[in-house]
Amino acid sequence: MTSRQIRQSFLDFFAARGHRIVPSAPVIPHGDPTLLFTNAGMNQFKDVFLGVGKRDYTRAADTQKCIRVSGKHNDLEEVGYDTYHHTFFEMLGNWSFGDYYKEEAIAWSWELLTDVWKLPKERLHATVYQTDDEAYEIWKKYLPESHIHRFGDKDNFWEMGDTGPCGPCSEIHFDRTPDLSGGPLVNAGVQEVIEIWNNVFIQYNRRVDGGLEELASKHVDTGMGFERVTAVMQEKSSNYDTDVFQPIINVTVGLCGKPYRQELDDPDGVAMRVIADHIRTLTFAIADGAIPGNEGRGYVLRRILRRAARYARNLGLTEPVLYKHVQVLCDTMGDVFPEIVQQQALIERIIKAEEESFLATLDRGLIRFEDAAAKAEGGMVQGADAFELYDTFGFPIDLTQLLARERGLQIDLNEYERLLDEQRARSRSARKAHVAEVQMDSIDAVSRFDGYGHFENEAKILYVHNNQVVTDVTPFYVEMGGQVADTGVLIVGGTEYVVEDVRKNGDAIVHVCERAVEAAPGESAVVRIDRERRKDIAREHSATHLLHEALRRVLGTHVQQAGSLVAPDHLRFDFSHFEKVRQDELEEIERMVNEKIFQSIDVQTEELSIEKARSIPGAKMFFGDKYGDKVRVVTIDEKFSVEFCGGTHVRNTSEIGLLKLISESSVAAGVRRIDAIAGRSIPKYLRDLAQQRDAATNETLAVQERVRQLEKELAGLRTQELAAAIPALVSAAQNVDGTKVAVGVVKAEDGEQLKSLGDELRLALKHQGIGVLAAELDGKVQLVCVVTDDLIPRFKAGTIVGAIAKELGGGGGGKPHLATAGGRDVARLADVLQRIPQIITNTQSS
Repeated sequence: MTSRQIRQSFLDFFAARGHRIVPSAPVIPHGDPTLLFTNAGMNQFKDVFLGVGKRDYTRAADTQKCIRVSGKHNDLEEVGYDTYHHTFFEMLGNWSFGDYYKEEAIAWSWELLTDVWKLPKERLHATVYQTDDEAYEIWKKYLPESHIHRFGDKDNFWEMGDTGPCGPCSEIHFDRTPDLSGGPLVNAGVQEVIEIWNNVFIQYNRRVDGGLEELASKHVDTGMGFERVTAVMQEKSSNYDTDVFQPIINVTVGLCGKPYRQELDDPDGVAMRVIADHIRTLTFAIADGAIPGNEGRGYVLRRILRRAARYARNLGLTEPVLYKHVQVLCDTMGDVFPEIVQQQALIERIIKAEEESFLATLDRGLIRFEDAAAKAEGGMVQGADAFELYDTFGFPIDLTQLLARERGLQIDLNEYERLLDEQRARSRSARKAHVAEVQMDSIDAVSRFDGYGHFENEAKILYVHNNQVVTDVTPFYVEMGGQVADTGVLIVGGTEYVVEDVRKNGDAIVHVCERAVEAAPGESAVVRIDRERRKDIAREHSATHLLHEALRRVLGTHVQQAGSLVAPDHLRFDFSHFEKVRQDELEEIERMVNEKIFQSIDVQTEELSIEKARSIPGAKMFFGDKYGDKVRVVTIDEKFSVEFCGGTHVRNTSEIGLLKLISESSVAAGVRRIDAIAGRSIPKYLRDLAQQRDAATNETLAVQERVRQLEKELAGLRTQELAAAIPALVSAAQNVDGTKVAVGVVKAEDGEQLKSLGDELRLALKHQGIGVLAAELDGKVQLVCVVTDDLIPRFKAGTIVGAIAKELGGGGGGKPHLATAGGRDVARLADVLQRIPQIITNTQSS
C-alpha cells in the first residue's frame, strides 16, 4: 500500500464504525497557552476532555499534523540519527468522548492491524499500565501473555504536558527481529521493536500542583504514528525509506549531487534525513501562521531552519536550498493538506529569506566556533563563546551543541545560561511596565460581558479582594485580539473608584482599580467605561479591518495577520510580506480604506455557529484566536471585509472619519508593520506635523548653505591631498621586464573615490604601465588595478585584480584597462602587495 492508501484506509475503517472524520487542527494551538505546537491528535479536543467544551458527535477520527520540538515531547536531537524520530509527523487517531472505552478501542485496533492490514499477529506486542488489569485481560483475547507487558508511569501513563488530560495507556509494538525475539526489547527505544499505536484511556486531569483529579466522563484517545506504520506496511527498516520521505530526499540528492546512503553513521545520510524532516516542520508551521522569529514558537522554527541550513552546508550547498523542497511537499501532501498549496509562495519566500539571512553569518560563525573549540579545556567549550555565537552570529545553542558533539566536546551550559539570564535581565530593566503586574488567585465567579450595546451597567458585586472587583455584569472589554482593555469607573455606595485595567480570570472579569475597594459581595455597583475612549478604540478597530482587506487586495492574498494593536490613539498591524511596501502601494492602500470610510457603510455584527461562520465566502479567521461553538462576525460590506472578531466597532464607517498611514517598517524576516491613526487622532497629528515643519523651516536655509560650504571646502582639500600622492607612486614604480608597476595604499573614503584615483594613476603612468591601489574600507580591502592601453591585451586589469583579490580571500573584475575587487583578509595586505610584480607576471597572456 502507498502512504496515501494507508492514510485513507485508516479513516475509512473508523468512518464505517460511526466516527466523524474531522480535519486536522493547525499545528499552532491557538487559544492553548500551555503548548507551543500541536503535539498530539487530542489537542483540539482538550476542552472536551476537561468538560468545558462539547461537540455534536461522540466519536471522531482524523490525521493530525503534529510538531514535537520543545518541552516534554522533544524529538529534535534524535532526528536524522535514527530511523523513526521526527519533529513533524502525522498522527492517525480515533476518539471516544464518553462513548466506547477499552474493550472496543483494543478490539478495533486489533481488527485494523491484523484483519484489514494483514500484519503478522506473531510480530505484535501490547503494553499496559502496571495496575491496568482491565486492559491486560482484554489483550489476553488476542495475544499470548508472553506478548503482553506491564510498564510504569514513564512508558504507560500518557500526559499531554505538565498539566491537562492524562491517563493509562496501552501501546502496540511491532517486532522486526528476524527470529521474533523482540519481546525483551519492547519499550527499549530501539528500531528493532517499534511502537506503532497508542491507546490512551483518559480519565484524569493533571492539575498545576501535580495532583490528579477524575474527569466527569471517560474517554479514549488513540494515536498511530503514520510514518512508522507506513514503514512497517511497506516493509522498510527506516521511515525515511518510505514514499513519505524519499521524494524529499531525492530533491536534496539532485541539489548536492551526492547519493543517499541509509547507514545511520553516514554523515551525508544524516544531513539528508535532517533536511527532509525539518522542511516538513517549517512548511506546515508557516502554512498555519507561524513565522520564524526571536521568541516563542518563532524562535523554535528559526532554530530548526538554521539547523537544517547547517546540514545543507555539510553537503556542500552554499546557497539557499531549503525552500526548493517545498514544491515536492505540495505535490505529495497537498491533496490531504491543501493549506500548504494555498500558502506555497509565502512559505518559500519566508524560508528563502531566513536562509539568506543566516548564511550571511554562518561562515564567520563557524570560524568563530573553531577558535572556541581550539581553546576548549577538558573537553568543555566555554559558555561565553557559546553565548557570543548566539548573540553575534545567530547560532541557537542546540546548533552549537551539535557542532561540539561532532568534535567530542561539550558546552558549559551553566555559564551560557548565566550570561543569557543577565542579558534578559538587562532587557527587562530597559522596559517600563505599562500596568503593574496584578497577582490573582483563582476566582469562582461568572461575569457577563454587556459592552457591545452599553457603556454602563448596574451590577451586583460577586467578589472583592483589595483593588480587584468582580461583578455579575460589566461593559468593560478585556484586552483580547489586539484591542486594549477599557478603563473607566466603578461606583459603590457613592464612592467612585478609577478602573485602570480589566483582566480575565476563568469566567470572571476582574476590574483592577487604582486603590483598594471598600465593598462586599452582594452590594450593588455601577460600572461605567470611559465612553469617548471606547469610541476612539472602536474607530481604530474598524479601521484595522478595512486596512487588512486593503493590504490583501493591493499586495496579494498571501498577506496574513501576524499581530495587531488597537489603542485609542493609534493602531498597529503586523502582516506577512517579503519586501518593503512601495510608496505607491501605501498610497493605494490608504486611498482604498478612506474610500470605504467615505461610503458610509453600515458595520454589521452577528453571532453565528462556527460551522455557519466558516462557510461565509472570504471570512477571515485569525491565528492566535480560539473559537468556540459560537463566533461573532463583523461585516463591512459583505464583498469587502468579513472577519471573526470579538472586539468593539463603530456602527457606520463614516464614524471613523479618516485613516492616515504613519509608517511602514520591518518587524522580522517576512513580516512588515504598518502604524496608522484614525478619527480624533488625526487633528493632533496634523498640528504636530505643522509645528515640526515650521521649526525645521526656520533652520533649513542656514544649515543647507553651511553644509554646501563645508562640503565644497572638504572636497577641495581631499582632492588636493589624494592627488598629491600619485606622482610619488609613479616615481617609485618598479621596472618589471620593461613595464612600470606602481603599487600603493591610499586613504580613499569609498570605492568611487578609489576608482577615480585609479584613473588619475593611469593618466600619470602614460604608457607601459600597470598600477594597483589598495584601501581599507569598513574592515575589508578594496582594490583597483589600471593598465595603459599599449599593454592590452597582454595584460588585463580584470585578470590581475582578480588574482590579487583571491590572495586576500575575495574576488572581483572589470574592464581590461580598469577593474576593481575586494578581499576580507586585511592582515595579509602588506605581504600580498610585495608580491604584486610576480602576480602580474603570472597573469600575462602569451
